[in-house]
Amino acid sequence: MNPQTHTAETLPEPEFQRQHPKNLNDLFWSFSFLALQGFGGVLAVVQRELVDKKKWLTLEEFVEDWAVAQILPGPNVVNLSLMIGDRHFGTHGALVALAGMLAFPLLIVLAIAALFANVAELPQVQGALRGMGAVAAGLITATGLKLTAALKSNSMGMPVCWALAAITFVAIALLRIPLAWVLIGVGGIACAWAYHQLGRISGARAGT
Repeated sequence: MNPQTHTAETLPEPEFQRQHPKNLNDLFWSFSFLALQGFGGVLAVVQRELVDKKKWLTLEEFVEDWAVAQILPGPNVVNLSLMIGDRHFGTHGALVALAGMLAFPLLIVLAIAALFANVAELPQVQGALRGMGAVAAGLITATGLKLTAALKSNSMGMPVCWALAAITFVAIALLRIPLAWVLIGVGGIACAWAYHQLGRISGARAGT
């Protein structure tokens, strides 16, 4: 074999080496560490910690679980922590993951609230908060663009996913339609199309 030809070949990408929480202690401290990084929004942090570092979820699984967490009542990341904890350790895992998400942030928020009450009206503090808001928005946007890679394997098809995303943006950001109506309308259409596509794929597999 020609060595030059061999070195020019494209090496296969390494397979995703799935990991799992070792125990309840690992689950608690993992979500505690995650929560302590989530200033101004945790989407970017959650994706990096659970997919890239911990490897508890694939990118596709994260997108699916995050979508479920978003439509459930309550904070998205709290819902996700409950889902992951329950998946690995049942009810005990869900409660431990929830404790990890809330324990240290609660203490920090109480301390900040006590300090912030005395400086809230200062222009410097208000400017700092506006700056942090802009950074958080940038992090969420960057992570959202990164997550679009998972749509390549989505049963609805990439063009439909982009169209639904565009419709949702227009409905909420421009037309100011309440989120509940957007979820019912656009979400209902998405569910119907996904059901249709999954049925078609299942039928094609059965035919073969």
